[in-house]
Amino acid sequence: MVKSLDIIKGPIERELEFFENRFREAMRSPVPLLDKITFYIVRRKGKQVRPMFVFLAAKLCGEVSDHTYTAASLVELLHTATLVHDDVVDDAYERRGFFSINALWKNKIAVLVGDYLFSQGMLVALKNKQYHLLEIVSGAVKAMSEGELLQIEKARRLDIKESVYYDIIRQKTASLIASACSAGAASISKDPEIIEKMRLFGEKIGIAFQIRDDLMDFGDDDIGKPRGIDIKEKKMTLPLIYALEHASRTDRRRIISIVKRHSTKPDKVQEVIEFVHSSGGIEYTKQAMYDYREQAFKILHTFPDVPARQSLEDLVIFVTDRKK
Repeated sequence: MVKSLDIIKGPIERELEFFENRFREAMRSPVPLLDKITFYIVRRKGKQVRPMFVFLAAKLCGEVSDHTYTAASLVELLHTATLVHDDVVDDAYERRGFFSINALWKNKIAVLVGDYLFSQGMLVALKNKQYHLLEIVSGAVKAMSEGELLQIEKARRLDIKESVYYDIIRQKTASLIASACSAGAASISKDPEIIEKMRLFGEKIGIAFQIRDDLMDFGDDDIGKPRGIDIKEKKMTLPLIYALEHASRTDRRRIISIVKRHSTKPDKVQEVIEFVHSSGGIEYTKQAMYDYREQAFKILHTFPDVPARQSLEDLVIFVTDRKK
């Protein structure tokens, strides 16, 4: 059963409330325009899943410290910066039901706001002399950039194999969740084995999270109407990769031709979606997602059975069974 976020937050509810105030302060600027934009960003904040991973990982390893708040602020600032930049790169005008920064203030300002958030994240860590936390999260941002560029490069030729797909999502999505978990652990423990276990746990969840997102683009009985956005953007995700690898040469050529030349036509996108469903791509991808989730649970269950562990398990179920 999928528990609500309010229940999952139980062991860290007080810490998250205090963190919200710390995060608002970290976003403040004496420049009126920048302060107006950062206030808008704070207002439209999402579920705060990544700070939850930070605090729960810390609680799993001990008691939350001031370093944990630094880790959560660093992760959330750099994550927000990447979202602002992503909207510019993707020419997106909406996020989480709100207008994007570039939609309201244009690309130039959005890029500068993203740069400001990156620098604020680094300064939060440096002011608190948390060099290890900065190293962990900066490594994730580097990996995210590399994963995005790898995906763009491969989209031009549509030649992505499963191994390359996993390389992309490991860097592009899983690296930040992995850094949230390892930074949470590193804010409490100096044991490299514990920090690495939490990093690996976060990576497994990040991969499962992205697989779920890719499944949602094709729709299924749980999700409902497919979106087809990845097809329109010529992104090769696991359901399509599997379907193409098990297709006849004729079907493979036909589907690749549609993705290359007709991905903006709704009827053609629907044809690709139906092809993936009939080829077993959805079932195969779901099983892959559950396999990664199970690997994460195995790592998690090597830690003591405390309330934070149960909340982490529930949070994993929440992000992999979500409907939107």
